[in-house]
Amino acid sequence: MELNVKTLEGKDAGKVSLSDLIFGLDPREDILARMVRWQLAQKQQGSHKTKSRSEVARTGAKMYKQKGTGRARHHSARAPQFRGGGRAHGPVVRSHAFDLPKKVRALALRHALSAKFKSEDLIIVDDLVASEAKTKALIGTLASLGLTNALVIGGAEIDNNFKLAAQNIPHIDVLPVQGINVYDILRRGKLVLSKAAVEALEERFK
Repeated sequence: MELNVKTLEGKDAGKVSLSDLIFGLDPREDILARMVRWQLAQKQQGSHKTKSRSEVARTGAKMYKQKGTGRARHHSARAPQFRGGGRAHGPVVRSHAFDLPKKVRALALRHALSAKFKSEDLIIVDDLVASEAKTKALIGTLASLGLTNALVIGGAEIDNNFKLAAQNIPHIDVLPVQGINVYDILRRGKLVLSKAAVEALEERFK
């Protein structure tokens, strides 16, 4: 299948042939959901922590004698039921990550790319090069393509002027092709791929 190629100014720059194995799949929401959950779990810090009774800085002496007071039998004031005591069954530092097969991750990326193609939210540009690192100028350039919320994927290296100009634009993310991922594709409205990115993806999934 073919898709029109645009310049950054919105002019026609020919056509590009896209692989059906990458952009022509019928998107499956279950695979995409599994991948997004996996990515978000990888990002979680898991650094929340409370102190247990063994970690609280409080005396370990017996609160009062065992018998004769008429009160319940207690030993340490570090016990969870007391003010200033440890937290029972509180969160501990841990990793939230879980395993997802490599083949499923690769398939999810292809489904995400196919989803953008199917919804007509995929734009191919010939090159991502800015003459100067001016955010205002790039905003006008992207407006000619109708881009206000987009993920822009370039080749192995992004033009420095383009990267600097784009980094202050809200809702516009710019990544090299090796950083492409399902979560960022789905969280933005449009997906913009350079011709170099398309070639790299087809080589990757060949």
